[in-house]
Amino acid sequence: MFKQKMMALAAALVVAQGAYADDKLVDSVSVDVGAGEHVQMVRFNAAKDWDNKWFQSNGTHLGGYWELSTGVWRENRYQNQIGAEQKLWDIGFTPVFRFQNDNKKGMYYEGGIGVHMFSKLYNNSDNRLSTHFQFGDHIATGYVFDNNWEVALKLQHFSNGGYKKPNSGVNFLELKAAYHF
Repeated sequence: MFKQKMMALAAALVVAQGAYADDKLVDSVSVDVGAGEHVQMVRFNAAKDWDNKWFQSNGTHLGGYWELSTGVWRENRYQNQIGAEQKLWDIGFTPVFRFQNDNKKGMYYEGGIGVHMFSKLYNNSDNRLSTHFQFGDHIATGYVFDNNWEVALKLQHFSNGGYKKPNSGVNFLELKAAYHF
């Protein structure tokens, strides 16, 4: 059921994009590939730029974007048993602040804190998350090329913020590839 909802959401985004020819609903799409302790993740993202330039100075500014994501995780030590695997899906929404050049090309630095809903409880290796609802925060550095392609390196952490135990958190090192329309 969760997979069907995610596919319906993706189809709705594609259809809605065509309805907003000049004022795009989605400015960029990306894929993140990441790994943590005995866990791997692939995430697909759609983003909408805020088109704001805060603290503009010397050709740089603070801007940002909204990011809607869906991903699949593969736990390699489910319930702390070697060889036991489980997959879970997550859907997320994250506001992201980005320090970048005024032309939005070249190096950038960003950080964001968002919300995620998991299809299953995470119980992998010695890490457990006791809720389906999680916060996902990240920091990243990347580069936007003149042809609108982007690559980035991200550090991401998932946790429920300590409102229910156990909550050991999960960390990922991720590689991001994006294209800006």
